[in-house]
Amino acid sequence: MASVWEYLRGERNTLDPGGQHKVTLTKSQPQHRIAGAAATTGYLYVNLHWTTREGGGRSARESVRRWFSPRILSPMEPDSYQPTRVNVDLDLACLYELTDGARGVVQPLGKYFGDLQKPPYIKLSGDDVYGAPSGETMYVNLEKKEKFKRLLIFVYIYDGTPAFDQTHAVVTIVPQTGPRIEIQLDERAPAARSCAVVLIENTGDGELTVRREVRYVNGFQADLDRLYGFGMQWQRGYKTGPGSGE
Repeated sequence: MASVWEYLRGERNTLDPGGQHKVTLTKSQPQHRIAGAAATTGYLYVNLHWTTREGGGRSARESVRRWFSPRILSPMEPDSYQPTRVNVDLDLACLYELTDGARGVVQPLGKYFGDLQKPPYIKLSGDDVYGAPSGETMYVNLEKKEKFKRLLIFVYIYDGTPAFDQTHAVVTIVPQTGPRIEIQLDERAPAARSCAVVLIENTGDGELTVRREVRYVNGFQADLDRLYGFGMQWQRGYKTGPGSGE
């Protein structure tokens, strides 16, 4: 498997598939346990990517799922070949709580990209606003597993029209060994600005519990914080360029 440094330096532009096996978390099977060396060795890769949804009335060529810029979604109307443009910027982020009580966020907004060698031992590879095929990837240093209490992986729409219902977003978690874990954001929530995707908890017995959440909220980080009881203080923040978020 390629090292995390290859990804951070841009020497690899796709997520390692993590072997041949995959576990998809669903409402009926929402939980998976990462055990053994996979829970304590190397890095946990968390990747977000998205595709257009298929729609009725399109030609075969137009209905093929494809990568696209997250700022421009172009769903075709059933009886029209003119795209409806919707501006959206999907961001991958993480609320964390460490065993020493420290809490915080890793996210593009405010350039809280994190650090792998010191708290929070989590790092976001960057902010992809152009829809690169590799999507956005976050790394969790499992050599520091004993420092983690819980991690809430979430996705939010920073800029533009809420459009979770017009995308097919997938979060994939890849341990060093064992199956990769996939969570699909496939529920329609047209007004939602954020989605709590998965909660990763240190069970204290050498294992990590990965639990599907997929809970949509119409607000931002502060609303997810209240929902999960992280208890942090929030203020409005901005990226470079137009738009706003919290």
